Amino acid sequence: MSPTSAFNAPRRRSATPAPVPAPSRRAPAPPVLVEQRRGMVVESRHRGHVVEVDAHGTILHVLGDPDAVVNLRSAMKPFALVALLEAGAIEAFDIKPQEIAVMASSHSGEDIHVRTIQAVMRRAGVSQSLLACGTEGMPLDTLTATRLMRDGERPGPIRHMCSGQHASTIILSRLKGWSLDDYWRDDHPSQVAVRSAVARAFGVTPDGLVTAVDACGVLTYAFPLREVARAYAFLADPEVVLPRDPRASLTPWLILVRDAMLANPEMVGGSRDRLDTSLGKAMPGRLVAKGGAEALRGVAILGGPRSGRYVGPSGLALKVDDGDGRGRATHAATVEALRQVGVLEGQALRMLARYHRPATTDTHGRSAGEATAVFELAPIGELVG
Repeated sequence: MSPTSAFNAPRRRSATPAPVPAPSRRAPAPPVLVEQRRGMVVESRHRGHVVEVDAHGTILHVLGDPDAVVNLRSAMKPFALVALLEAGAIEAFDIKPQEIAVMASSHSGEDIHVRTIQAVMRRAGVSQSLLACGTEGMPLDTLTATRLMRDGERPGPIRHMCSGQHASTIILSRLKGWSLDDYWRDDHPSQVAVRSAVARAFGVTPDGLVTAVDACGVLTYAFPLREVARAYAFLADPEVVLPRDPRASLTPWLILVRDAMLANPEMVGGSRDRLDTSLGKAMPGRLVAKGGAEALRGVAILGGPRSGRYVGPSGLALKVDDGDGRGRATHAATVEALRQVGVLEGQALRMLARYHRPATTDTHGRSAGEATAVFELAPIGELVG
């Protein structure tokens, strides 16, 4: 048979043809939350997810995927601090509200934060040299960092934004008689106690936690975004749970944490350019906000008036998918989300203008660009009705 006739001859088919691979389904891209604009040009777009739930976990507003899994990072700190408080440390070491607030914070490393942490560690009889949170990139406060550099002072771990959290587990170890030098290890009793507190706050068992190592050297935990919002709704009103609810054991301690953060917003972040602090000051007694790395933020919204009517406590959680390295998108989206759900308006919104539309300037101080929230946060009833 010639090559040509061989090519044209009918081909024998196998009895079981090879399966055709199914086309892969790509998840839809998250919605755009914020656009970075320079002149008439959109230079970048930041996508992400927002969800608000009430005290019972029912979704009130949502955009994107409420089940997107996120690492809590520093957003876990208010719940982790319960481990210290329920052990009796307030009475043992005369811990004050501003000290509770800074131990639940990601502070700016200013002198006020350093002095507050030093004071509680002295009363507990532990040295700040035990802090194992590192110093990289700290302090966050630019003016403090500039002053230290000018004076030839190298910032120590106590200037790290996580030193308050680390101090809390060192103090817990001192109270319980546990070893101090290795307090940060995953299997250390103090970290086991933290895991228990976080698990209870989220209504799961410690064995069910999904863990990862945070930048400061201790574990962090992963949850769907709606569960982050639910935990912050619990922080907004810890008394909402029924006595048989496993979370009820945390109620008295979370009330202390919430009230300390409300009363001391400058300890939650810092005195300059920290959104968590500015939210607390713009809405006294109504908001407890706590950011986490990679553009996560949880907000506990206490019950109160919204657009002329009373609305009960809720929690809002927001995640910018790209991590928002410059912090512009997270700020703009957080303020806009709180505006859309009716919490921020009038004078409070004006106080937060620099976060709502973060500006970019040139070397001469001229306005060169702006981050603008472009999303619409729909009530869940409009989506399913």
